[in-house]
Amino acid sequence: MSIANNNAEITDLELVRKCQKGDQNSFRLLYQRYQYKVRATLYKLCGSELLDDLQQEVFLKTWKALPKLREAKYFSTWLYRICWNVASDHSLSRKRDQDRQQNQIAQAKQSLNTNLGSVNYSQTGLLQLHYQELIELALQNISLEHRAVIVLHDLEDLPQKEIAEILAIPVGTVKSRLFRARQILRQFLQQQGVNL
Repeated sequence: MSIANNNAEITDLELVRKCQKGDQNSFRLLYQRYQYKVRATLYKLCGSELLDDLQQEVFLKTWKALPKLREAKYFSTWLYRICWNVASDHSLSRKRDQDRQQNQIAQAKQSLNTNLGSVNYSQTGLLQLHYQELIELALQNISLEHRAVIVLHDLEDLPQKEIAEILAIPVGTVKSRLFRARQILRQFLQQQGVNL
């Protein structure tokens, strides 16, 4: 049997326990196993801006915090929690930067006061959007709390109970945010001429 097949048979629990003993090779295997899911989740939560840096931050925080992980069998849920925290921190930082930019623009040109708060700079300049881009645009125009729930549930196929653990909120809150996020997305897409 090849080494690659042996690696696929090693469980997350075994890898985490080896990592907690300082085994960097086991962490490399965990990284290879989860890098695409983490990247996809971050992309859906934060967009493409600084995606490499955010992904690196998630795995750096994961490596540093692994010795403290008590329930190693819940590694993937714990990893999504770190991913959520990094995305949330990035969103707050980005919001502060956008607020600062908006204040500077407003001072320079008072005529731009209206609707500046809704400008999403990563999406300006696009003339035509296909359906996937519309979904991404819609996701960027809802709050991070609503976006996280819809990304984790509808796009990552995680159960509501696990999402509640990742976001540290009650399952009822997950359900209500999911319902509201879907409403907002539906309205946005209908405004863009997409018939649902």
